[in-house]
Amino acid sequence: MRSALGRGAVAAATAFTLAGCGLVGQGADGRLADQGTSAASALKSLEKLQVKGRAPMTGFDREKFGPAWSDVDHNGCDTRNDILKRDLKDETFRPGTHDCIVLSGVLDDPYSGKTIKFERGQKTSMAVQIDHVVALADAWQKGAQQWPASKRKELANDPLNLLAADGPLNGQKGAGDAATWLPPRRAYRCTYVSRQIDVKVKYDLWVTSAEKDAMKAVLNSC
Repeated sequence: MRSALGRGAVAAATAFTLAGCGLVGQGADGRLADQGTSAASALKSLEKLQVKGRAPMTGFDREKFGPAWSDVDHNGCDTRNDILKRDLKDETFRPGTHDCIVLSGVLDDPYSGKTIKFERGQKTSMAVQIDHVVALADAWQKGAQQWPASKRKELANDPLNLLAADGPLNGQKGAGDAATWLPPRRAYRCTYVSRQIDVKVKYDLWVTSAEKDAMKAVLNSC
C-alpha cells in the first residue's frame, strides 16, 4: 500500500511552508513562490516564538523521541521509507513489501542542489539521510525535554519536520540551529528557515536570540 504521504505530498524539490492557514509553495529555483508575502508571514510567525537561552543537553537521548523509525501513521511503512518515497524520484522497491522498502531512487537535494543517486545498502544508504529540519537535540534544549514521550515521538516523525537530504551535509548540520548552520545552497535558505519557524510554532519551541537574528537576516533577504 502506498504511503499516506504519497507522490502528491510535498516533495523535497518542491517543499512547502505553512503561512497562516494556507500552504506557500517553493519554486524550481528554491526560493519562496511569493517571496514578499511568504517572508512577511514567516517573520510574523517568528514573533510568536519565545526567545530564551538554551537549556542544558542533560538527559538527551535519541530514544527519548521514540524508535528510529516508527510507523506512526499505521500505513505499514516506517517513517524513513515514507519520506524517501515522498522526496525521491524514480524509486524501486523491495518485492513483497507493498512498496514500503525503497531500494533505489534519485534525490534532487534541496540543501546542495546536487542530484544524488540513492541505493539501499550497508555502504551506500547513508548517502541520503532523513534530516530533522529542527534537530531533535535542538528541540530538546528548547522545550522538548518537558514534553510527554508521545509529543516527542510526534515531532520526530512529523513530515513537516523531515526532509531527505545529502548525508554528509546532514552530518555537518548536526544539532545546529539557524544561527550555526544553513544550507549551502543559498536559494533554499528562505524555505528552510520558514519551515523551521513553522515547526517551532506548531510545537511551541523557543528560539535563542542569535537564532532569531539569523532567521530574520535570511527572511529579510528573500
